[in-house]
Amino acid sequence: MKIDTSAPAESTAQEPSADRVYGPTPTPKRCAIYARVSTLLGQDPEMQLRELRDFAQARCWTIAGEYVDRGVSGAKDRRPQLDQLMAGARSRAYDILLVWKLDRFARSLKHLVTALGEFEALGVQFVSLRDHLDLTTPSGRLMFHVIGAMAEFERSLIQERVRAGLRNARAKGKRLGRPTVSIPQAKVQRLRAQGLSWSRIAEATGVAKATLLRHA
Repeated sequence: MKIDTSAPAESTAQEPSADRVYGPTPTPKRCAIYARVSTLLGQDPEMQLRELRDFAQARCWTIAGEYVDRGVSGAKDRRPQLDQLMAGARSRAYDILLVWKLDRFARSLKHLVTALGEFEALGVQFVSLRDHLDLTTPSGRLMFHVIGAMAEFERSLIQERVRAGLRNARAKGKRLGRPTVSIPQAKVQRLRAQGLSWSRIAEATGVAKATLLRHA
C-alpha cells in the first residue's frame, strides 16, 4: 500500500475577524465639561472640575474640552466660555455635555429648556452631576420632558399675572401704553419753512425724527 507522505495543504479559509464575531468596537463618547464660579474670592472651579473628570473617566468618556467661566455671574446673558461651549455643540465637537449643577450652567428655567432643546436637536446629550439629571438614560429623558412642562407652566403663570395686572390698571382708569408725545406743530412748520432738515428740527424740538415724520 502506498502512503502519501506529502505535507497537508494549508487551509485557505480566513479566520473570522473580531469585528465579525463581536461587532465593531464602539467609538468612545466625547465629553465636554463646563464649570463656573461667580467670584474669584474664595471660589475655585477646580473642585467642580475634579468631580466632573472623575465621573467622565468612570463612564469611559473622552474629555474633548473643558470650558470654565471664572468670576462670571450666572444671570448674565453672555459668558465667554459658555458661548464657546455652544459653538462647539453646533460644530459637533462633542457628544455629551457634563456640568456640575444646573445653576452653574443655566441662568433660568427658560434658558435651561431652550439649551436642552438645542442640544437634543444637535444630538448632544446632557448630564448634570449633582442634580442626577442624565439625558443619556431613558429616565433622564423623561425628566427633560417634565422640566419642559414646568417651564411651560411658568410661562403661563407669568402671562396670566401680566394680563391680570393690565385688567386691574384699566379698571382703575390708568392709561396704558407709551405716553403721548406733544409735537409743537407751529414751531415745526416754521422751521421747515426756513429750510431746516428733519434732523435739525428734531434737535430743536426734542422730538424724535421718526415721530416728526409720522406726523408730518
